[in-house]
Amino acid sequence: MSVVVERGAVARVRMNRPEVFNAFDESMIAALHEAFTQLSGDAAVRVIVLEGAGKAFSAGADLQWMQRASAATQAWNLQDARRFAGMLAAIQQCPKPTIARVQGVALGGGVGLACACDIAVAGEDAKFAVSEARFGILPAVIGPYVVNAVGKRQALRLALTTSRIGAQEALDIGLVQKVVPLDGLDSAVDAVSAELLVGGPQAQGEIKRLFAQLQVGPITEDVRELTAQTIARVRATAEAREGFDAFLAKRPPHWMPKE
Repeated sequence: MSVVVERGAVARVRMNRPEVFNAFDESMIAALHEAFTQLSGDAAVRVIVLEGAGKAFSAGADLQWMQRASAATQAWNLQDARRFAGMLAAIQQCPKPTIARVQGVALGGGVGLACACDIAVAGEDAKFAVSEARFGILPAVIGPYVVNAVGKRQALRLALTTSRIGAQEALDIGLVQKVVPLDGLDSAVDAVSAELLVGGPQAQGEIKRLFAQLQVGPITEDVRELTAQTIARVRATAEAREGFDAFLAKRPPHWMPKE
C-alpha cells in the first residue's frame, strides 16, 4: 500500500514506500489525491498531517516513473503531469489545516508536497533540494508552491543550483515554520495540531479561501471589498455566534475536542 490513512480529529496521511524513501509514482499520486479529497469532506477530521514512513519524508519522483515518462509521448506526459498537478492542488485547496511532518530528505517533488501544506515542521536532520535540473528537467508543477513558500528569488536559486540545504536554512527562508530535534518531531507536530484545534473549523476554511486570493502588494479597493464582504458574511454564521458565546461564558466552544 503506497499511502496509509489514519482517521481522527487529527488525521494522518502516511506515504508508505520507505524502501525507496517514499518516492512517488502514478499509484502514490492517485492515492494521495484520493486521501486528501476524502478527508476534506469528513466533518470529523479537523487537521491533516502528511508524513513519510521510515527515514525520509519523500525523495520526490520515482526515477523509474520518470524514465517511463521520458520514453512516452507528449500527450501521455501532459495527462500524467495534470494528475500530479491535481494532487498538489487537492492538498493546497483542502479546507482543513494541513501539516507536513518532514524528516530525512525532501527532494524535488517532496519539497513541493511540503510547500503545498499550510505548515511544515522539520526535524533537525532534514535536508531539502529542488533537484529536477540535475536530471535535465525542471520543477514546473511544484514551482508555484515553492515560489509561494519562499519567494521568487529564493525559489529560483534553489531550482537553478539544485543545492541541498539543511533544516535551519529552510527555516530561515520560510520553507518550513519550525525545526526541532528529530526525537521531538512527533511532539512538535502534536503541539501544532493542538493549536489548530482551538480555531473554528469553518473559520479556518474561510481563512484558507481568503488568503488564497490575496497577493503581496497594494491593497486595492477590490481587495478591501473582498475582505469586508467576507467578514460581514462570516460574522453572521452559527460558528461565529458560538465562538463569542463560549468566550463570554468562559467555556470551550463546541468544536474543541473533548478531553
